[in-house]
Amino acid sequence: MLSIKNLTKTYKGGKKAVSNLNIEVESGDIYGFIGHNGAGKTTTIKAVVGIIDFEEGEIHINGISVKDDPLACKSCIAYIPDNPDLYEYLTGIQYLNFIADIFQISKSDREKRIKTYADAFEITSSLGDLISSYSHGMKQKLAIISALIHEPKLMILDEPFVGLDPKAALTLKNMMHDMCRKGNAIFFSTHVLDVAEKLCNKIAIIKNGELIASGDIQSLTKGESLESVFMEVVSNAETNSETDSSAAV
Repeated sequence: MLSIKNLTKTYKGGKKAVSNLNIEVESGDIYGFIGHNGAGKTTTIKAVVGIIDFEEGEIHINGISVKDDPLACKSCIAYIPDNPDLYEYLTGIQYLNFIADIFQISKSDREKRIKTYADAFEITSSLGDLISSYSHGMKQKLAIISALIHEPKLMILDEPFVGLDPKAALTLKNMMHDMCRKGNAIFFSTHVLDVAEKLCNKIAIIKNGELIASGDIQSLTKGESLESVFMEVVSNAETNSETDSSAAV
C-alpha cells in the first residue's frame, strides 16, 4: 500500500531531516510513526503526500510512484495535517461539497457519507455555519470528514487526535479500525504512546531522521509497554551515536 525506500531529505544548510528511511505499510495496517519533535515525522509525511520533494529514494502508493504520477497517488489517499488549513470563508457543507467535487463523488454518495460522518462527529447542525466560527476541534472533525468522503485506500494523518474531545477521538479510532478491516491502510504520527500501543498493529520509531526500530508491535514490545521500549531504543540509539562519534575522533 505504502512503500518508502531509502528516503533522504536534506534542507538548505545541509541538515538531513530524513536519512535512508525504509518503511512498508500493507493493506489492513494501522501503522504508527513515533518520535520526538524534530525527529523527521512530518517531513516524511509531507514527502509521502507530495508537499515536498526529496533528493534520494522512492515512495510508492498502491504501486505507483509519487514522483512519476502524483495525481494518481493523491486520488487514492487522504491527508490530514496536524493543523488543518481550511477555507474559512466557506461554510462546512460548502467545503465538503468542494472536496467531493474534486474527487468526483456523486450527489447521492456524498450526501449519504456527509450525513453518516457528520452525525458521528456531532457537527451536523453546524455545517451551515462559516468555518471561521468553528473551534479547533470542530475544524479537526471537518477535516476528518473531508478526508473520508472519497473512501481513500490509504489515510495519512499527522497527530490526528490533537484537539479532539474523548468521544470524537473514540469515533475516529473506530473508523480507522473499520477502514483497515476493509483492506485499506492508515499511516499516522503521534506523540501519544498509549494511543499507538492500543491502536496500531505496527510501529516505526524515528530519531534524528533515522529509523531506529520498526515492525509488529507485539514483537517489538514483547510484553513491555511501548513507552518503556521507546525510551530504551532511543537511549540505545543515543549511546551508539556517541560511541561512533568518539571512535571517529
